[in-house]
Amino acid sequence: MPSIKSLSAAPALLAALSLTAMPVQAAELPAPAAPVAAHSAPAWMPGDDDAAGHRRYRHRRDRGVDAGDVLTASNAAQDSVNVLGEFAGGLDNPFDNLVAKALGKLPRAEGLAVTLEKNLPVAAGLGGGSADAGAVFRMVKERYGLPEDWHARAAALGADVPACVESRTCIGRGTGTELEAVDDSLAGTPVLLVNPRIPLATGPVFAHWDGSDRGALPKGDARTIALEGRNDLEIPAISLCPQIAGVLAALRGTSPVLARMSGSGATCFALFDSDAARDETAARLAAEHSGWWQLKGSLR
Repeated sequence: MPSIKSLSAAPALLAALSLTAMPVQAAELPAPAAPVAAHSAPAWMPGDDDAAGHRRYRHRRDRGVDAGDVLTASNAAQDSVNVLGEFAGGLDNPFDNLVAKALGKLPRAEGLAVTLEKNLPVAAGLGGGSADAGAVFRMVKERYGLPEDWHARAAALGADVPACVESRTCIGRGTGTELEAVDDSLAGTPVLLVNPRIPLATGPVFAHWDGSDRGALPKGDARTIALEGRNDLEIPAISLCPQIAGVLAALRGTSPVLARMSGSGATCFALFDSDAARDETAARLAAEHSGWWQLKGSLR
């Protein structure tokens, strides 16, 4: 049976790098580089036809962190979603997650049987669900094309989903759906994600934000925005989940280029000058905090 494979990493990461984190109604959020299996190059190659004459589509990631959730899909009589992986238990109803909802936004002549390998923690400030939805849009685009109003359909699933479909580093204005590409000067930067394994829902974090406008995003390329930016949700998130402060302290104690909370938490990240520095930090934190989840990679 023909199959499609897509990798969805941590889409909120670049958002967190440069986030002036006010509620999306008011903020100018740097939309993440969606690490969902980005542009296929090529999407189809001679010899990829199976016995039934269907094309098998291959995707590879171009942006974001080079690890994360993995989605595979095959042609089927009707849409279906199967969830497995370490964090599958965080998605109680597969048809209530964004993968199923994305499929519902894109009617087709035939269905897709999608398997989601959930390797990213749920309610972790990583936007994993949005990246997974973006992956579905990209799969459908390669196989069938997208409707002209795909942007509105994606935005109906979440303000960050259009950026995940685009899979490029950009600034998100308004509610986050008005995208402006920026020079991706962070590509290739080693990164370490760390989560204390404590779910933290986005809604309560925004509810605890004090509503203060602390200014617009810095100007410049992605690296400049990241280094000079901030995450205004860090304080309210820590008030709800004090363990975040411990994760940040541990990361900052290793002298990274940058350490910050991702999105609305509780995941934090650190950028490094070298793979060796990142790997040394990962090993140290694994030894000192064996209960923490972590993921190593490089920005794309």
